[in-house]
Amino acid sequence: MTAPLQPTAIQAVPAELGDCGFRLLMIRQFNSGAVPPAFAVIDQRVMRMPQRIGRHGVSFAATFLPEVMTWLIDHLGRPSLHDASGRAYRNPRWPVVCWHDQERCWPSGALTVEWFAEVAFQDTASWLAFKTRWLERLQPVGADHAEESAETDQRACA
Repeated sequence: MTAPLQPTAIQAVPAELGDCGFRLLMIRQFNSGAVPPAFAVIDQRVMRMPQRIGRHGVSFAATFLPEVMTWLIDHLGRPSLHDASGRAYRNPRWPVVCWHDQERCWPSGALTVEWFAEVAFQDTASWLAFKTRWLERLQPVGADHAEESAETDQRACA
């Protein structure tokens, strides 16, 4: 059994799997009054880590790791295609990636904002193929994360 997860922990937590995609914790934001927020970047193995910009702040770009991008391109085509006139347009088979934020109250009294990358596939077959290939990477490495699941219920603040 592992120690309870702390607000400053950066170890991976399991992705929340849905019918046609997943939600993956990427960043934990700490707000301390008038000073700029601090960020903890969460370890995970499907998306590139967000880049830190300057002394404070994080780039909220969400991009897959190179090996995942290669797999997606092989299965869905490039994310950007070109029409007959050469204009680029988004590949409609490519998954949509967006951000979702959620406040979290910790047993210690700390309050954070957790930032999730939400990935939605355009069809069930693409999602099932992705999940079959990358499910291991959507799960945490090694340790038992029972404490994380127990604390998940405390995400919404009263």
